[in-house]
Amino acid sequence: MTNTTGFTLKELSDLSESPLLTLLDHICEGSIIVDDRARILFISDKYRKVLGIDRKLAAKGMPVEELIPNSMMRQVVNNGQPILLDLLRARETWMVVTRIPIRDQADKVIGGIGFVFYKDMDYLKAFVDKYGRLRGLPTTAEQQLASMRDTKYTFADYIGQSEPVERLLQRARRAAELDTTVLLLGETGTGKEVLAHAIHHASVRTDRPFVGINMAAVPDNLMEAEFFGVAPGAYTGADKKGRKGKLQLADKGTLFLDEVGDLPHSLQSKLLRVLQEQEFEPLGSNDVIRVDVRIIAATSRDLKAMVETGDFRADLYYRLNVLPIEVPPLRDRVDDIELLADAMIRKIAHGLGVSRKWLDADALAYLKAHDWPGNVRELQNMLERTFIFSQSSTLSAEEFHSPSMDRPTETAAPAIEPLQSIVAKAESDGILKALELTDNNRSQAARALGISRANLYEKMARYGL
Repeated sequence: MTNTTGFTLKELSDLSESPLLTLLDHICEGSIIVDDRARILFISDKYRKVLGIDRKLAAKGMPVEELIPNSMMRQVVNNGQPILLDLLRARETWMVVTRIPIRDQADKVIGGIGFVFYKDMDYLKAFVDKYGRLRGLPTTAEQQLASMRDTKYTFADYIGQSEPVERLLQRARRAAELDTTVLLLGETGTGKEVLAHAIHHASVRTDRPFVGINMAAVPDNLMEAEFFGVAPGAYTGADKKGRKGKLQLADKGTLFLDEVGDLPHSLQSKLLRVLQEQEFEPLGSNDVIRVDVRIIAATSRDLKAMVETGDFRADLYYRLNVLPIEVPPLRDRVDDIELLADAMIRKIAHGLGVSRKWLDADALAYLKAHDWPGNVRELQNMLERTFIFSQSSTLSAEEFHSPSMDRPTETAAPAIEPLQSIVAKAESDGILKALELTDNNRSQAARALGISRANLYEKMARYGL
């Protein structure tokens, strides 16, 4: 039975007191009833307990998403189609749920009812194992592929306890629960890639591949092959076995599009089709390959402004901008610098196989006062450089801004900065200036500097920009 039919509006309101609902609520883990506008009419005490909602809270009349942010009850009442078996995540718990539309005698949808049947996934383990054996999914080869392309980071790796970070992680965790497109917005070096990994790791696709591609690091003439792959013998010199693209490698998993603002205009329409149709054709092939891919995109550029100037397709922007998440720069969360520095110093010491060092109070004050144009990446580079050249177990403020800290000098001799440091500083300043004058447009900055985009990104990573 996929629908409940023949109810009047009054009967819908009184449904919470019916013997049938009482019986169902007794054998399941919770129940909820909404009207045709997805406003809550009833939620059982058992469901409140599962969701961590106070029994005294007056939930009646509230939009269902206010209590259950990733609820699908609105979809059920809007399209009249039941969702007989689904997974819902709330408070780090996965639940098995059923959602059914309620119709009146004229077959019009007047509401919906939902049940939580299991809040412990162990009940379903035997069923899932049997289904997996029948379907052969995922195969051993697929599991090995997923493990090779596993995530490197979880939410625990995004360090910070400041209010901006708390808001960020709350929104990112909600994004992980929803299998939809995510757009990470923020300056370079703020940790967008860490968040992308973490969102995948906490999602239902966690056992599937996480595949990333940096738009700015791939030459334009190779971008299409990177995305869609190449059919066997597609052109002279092509691999006779063909080559899978990132889309196919990410099937059933997540494709991370880093610096999506640098995607060539010629490929934007093709990416749009993939997002809309979940299908593509490899280079040199007429075969259409269907994929099931969740997209997480990131950019340090202002995509909305690019849309206005015609540099980015409006339809692609709105397709990517389903769930935007702003990642705050380091200067907006200076309260996290001590935590970040402590974690980084421990990691540096462990990597070098030496005893850890400590920041003195003046050094911490110096770091908090810095503007950090390169954000967390710049902090990491500065700490690593200072750690290596410091001769003390305590890092002082002077060591962070001393131009000659990497080359000890005789007491009577003037300090001479190594040529390599002078060149590095000149390159770093030149890149920052170019980015400033081009409004952070990597392609234009690279052209102005006379280098490739890949070379620009390599230098930016080297100098922590």
